[in-house]
Amino acid sequence: MSELQGIGRFTFHAGKLEEFKRLSAQCMEIVRTKDTGTLQYDIYFNDDQSEAIVLERYRDSAALIEHAANLGDLGRAILATGLVSSELLGEPSAELRAQLADSPVRLFTPFLSL
Repeated sequence: MSELQGIGRFTFHAGKLEEFKRLSAQCMEIVRTKDTGTLQYDIYFNDDQSEAIVLERYRDSAALIEHAANLGDLGRAILATGLVSSELLGEPSAELRAQLADSPVRLFTPFLSL
């Protein structure tokens, strides 16, 4: 199983919602035009738009590495709009594991699946 799934949870800093929306639109354009292995990139808001969840799926570790490189500074800017927690589900490559080693991303590996 090489596909990876990501879940990002945002709770916005005061006054940062519109910045998140603007940066998210830029991210989406990059995903659509530059990423070659991103299978899903969906953004959801709660009712009062104080929180968001980003669901991501990647073909494999190389696709996630490419995605992060394509976003570059934009990815860092969007993370600054709120308190963020994120999880990565799957079996990342050794290269991706090394890149995640000092990050706050929590890794979950498969136990049971169809």
